[in-house]
Amino acid sequence: MYQQQHHLPDEDLAYTVLADLKRVVREYATAATESTCPEVRQMFTHLLNSTLKLQGNLFQAMQSQNMYSTASSALRQEIDKQTKEYQQTQQKTTQYLQQRLGNSQPSFLQYGQFQQQQQNQSHQPFYM
Repeated sequence: MYQQQHHLPDEDLAYTVLADLKRVVREYATAATESTCPEVRQMFTHLLNSTLKLQGNLFQAMQSQNMYSTASSALRQEIDKQTKEYQQTQQKTTQYLQQRLGNSQPSFLQYGQFQQQQQNQSHQPFYM
């Protein structure tokens, strides 16, 4: 009996896998942030990081095969404005938490401040 098989072109298949990896990243990020058990949180964080790496590798492969074109670069001024707003929000959140928790600073806030310092030192172009 003859069966006709329909195959997706490589580009469509790659886009499907890429979209699924993006969805999985969101799910792992949510699971990690909602985990109360440190071991479970660590597991989801590990899964998140490995999935991000896989997603990045697939994106690079697609881009090198001209299957994926990046968006045009965003205006640096707009990115700087958004970054400043996010930093102000983070500072307000940190101040609020310090008032509620005392002067001890949770490690995630210290990490956020470290990221801010790294971003401020970096002069790499940003793309949206």
